[in-house]
Amino acid sequence: METTFHRHRRLRSSASMRRMVRETELSVSDFIYPVFVTEGQQIKSEVPSMPGVYQLSLDLLKKEIEEVIRLGIEAVIVFGIPEHKDHVGSEAYHDHGIVQKAISKIKEDFPDLIVIADTCLCEYTDHGHCGIVENGDILNDESLELLARTAVSQVRAGADIIAPSNMMDGFVAAIREALDQEGFTNIPIMSYAVKYASAFYGPFRDAAGSSPQFGDRKTYQMDYANRLEAKREAKSDIEEGADFIIVKPTLSYLDIVREVKNDCLLPVVGYNVSGEYSMVKAAAQNGWIDEKALVIEMLTSMKRAGCDLIITYFAKDAAKWIAE
Repeated sequence: METTFHRHRRLRSSASMRRMVRETELSVSDFIYPVFVTEGQQIKSEVPSMPGVYQLSLDLLKKEIEEVIRLGIEAVIVFGIPEHKDHVGSEAYHDHGIVQKAISKIKEDFPDLIVIADTCLCEYTDHGHCGIVENGDILNDESLELLARTAVSQVRAGADIIAPSNMMDGFVAAIREALDQEGFTNIPIMSYAVKYASAFYGPFRDAAGSSPQFGDRKTYQMDYANRLEAKREAKSDIEEGADFIIVKPTLSYLDIVREVKNDCLLPVVGYNVSGEYSMVKAAAQNGWIDEKALVIEMLTSMKRAGCDLIITYFAKDAAKWIAE
């Protein structure tokens, strides 16, 4: 009797055949590139733990954005390193804060580029937490007003999208209400709805100078062991008015990306975070991996899992590799 089995290799027989049946295509338009801006002049300071990532002063920002646009990247997310910090993070919502100045400059020079503002307090507070601190506690409701003020000031500066990353309860509702009251009803909110308390953030805190000066962020960021909590967080932010849902980190949380995507009709954004970037860069510098092949595979896996967009420090490199 003849044995019958499936011949799956028929669809892998050549490069052309494999391209024809490929299910997931990575595109430059999928990428959002993070930009770190700082006060001063002629500053291009490489982040020690993130090779190829720089803190840039405003006068060097135009050249950086020109390269981003030339590569076909259509969106950036802006993070700021202020000159002064205080206990309430006032530079976050000051109309002449570093992020506000950067957004205005980018939109003046490149009006068609989508500029996303990271909306948080941790980079601007002297204690490094994402809200007001009182007697060692991070106050939730009292922090919402400052986060809403920050969002409004960023939109006034020209931000196209607000991306609140603070993980206070009710932050989307507070920001949506404040934006609407100011007439900014058409500004979308890209919520860091599913943000885990992760060890993968270490190099970012190097880049943004946002390490907490005491304790940790586990009372407001999520336990990395939890899956159902992610579904609850995403659901509540959608009900409060979010327009995009971010899952952060992404590489070790592809199962969460898929869970959120299955439940959510909004665009899902993966944040390919600093630790994920730095591990690959370190291995590549030691000659242990093929960086190009690994990065493209990694980013494709994020899209396959359900990411409609990917915030990634690899955006410029990946854009060049895709073009090749």
